Amino acid sequence: MNRLPFGRLALVLAAAPLALGLAACKDKGGSAGPTGQAVAKVAPPAGKTWEDIVVKTPEGGFRMGNADAPIRLVEYGSLSCPHCAKLSNEGFRGLVDGYVNSGRVSYEFRSFAIHGIDVPLTVLARCGGTETFFGMVEQLYRNQEAVMTRAQQGDAQAQAAARLPRDQQMVAMAQAYGLIDFFAQRGISIDQAKACLADTASAEEVAKQAEAAGKAGIESTPTLMIDGDKIEARTWEELQTELRNRGAR
Repeated sequence: MNRLPFGRLALVLAAAPLALGLAACKDKGGSAGPTGQAVAKVAPPAGKTWEDIVVKTPEGGFRMGNADAPIRLVEYGSLSCPHCAKLSNEGFRGLVDGYVNSGRVSYEFRSFAIHGIDVPLTVLARCGGTETFFGMVEQLYRNQEAVMTRAQQGDAQAQAAARLPRDQQMVAMAQAYGLIDFFAQRGISIDQAKACLADTASAEEVAKQAEAAGKAGIESTPTLMIDGDKIEARTWEELQTELRNRGAR
C-alpha cells in the first residue's frame, strides 16, 4: 500500500507522484455489527434540518446531524479515491435525506490522506468552514474524474513545489493541479484559497490526522464504522442495510 510520509510537510510534498491507479484506495470493510431494535426519529431544532447542523470534531472530521444520534456513522475517505466517490455519488443524498435528517443517524467524514493531492484537497474542502464542507466534498466526488485528469497534467510541477519555501508549497501544488480554479468556481475565492493553503499548520494537521488514523488500524478507503465497529459495506445498498440493521428503519 502506498502511504503518505508523515511528520513534516516537506515529506508530504515529496511523496510519490500522483498514481493513475490510486493503489492505496481499496474497497475493503471489516466485521458486520449486530442487528438492533428500531429507533425513533428525533426532531431537529426549530427552523432547521439535521443536515444544517455541522461541527468539526476533535478527531479532525466534520460531523453532520444530531450530536446525540443513537447511530453514529464515521467514514474515513480519501478525496482522490474512486471507491469513495462511487459510494458518495450513489448514496450521499439518500444517507442525508433518509437517515441523517431523521435524527437517528449522525454522519462524520474524516479525510484520510493517502496521496499527496489529498492534502491540498482537504485543506481547500475545509477552507469555507462547516457551512460549506459537505457540499465541497460532494462536488469533488461528483467531478472526481475531471479533477484527477486535470491534476495529472500538472503532476511534475506539483512535485517541484517541495523545493519552495514552506508557506508557498501548498499554493504552488494546488495551482499545478488546477484545484484553486475548481474551488473558485464553487465559492472559495482565489485569495481565500491561497490564504488557507499558505497556512502550513492546516496541511500539517491533515497529515497528522491521517497518521493517527493509520496507527488506529485504518488501512484503506473508504473505511466505514458504525458506533465504533468496522462494517463490511462496499456499496450504498450494503451501507443502507447496515444502518437499518442498527435500527434506522
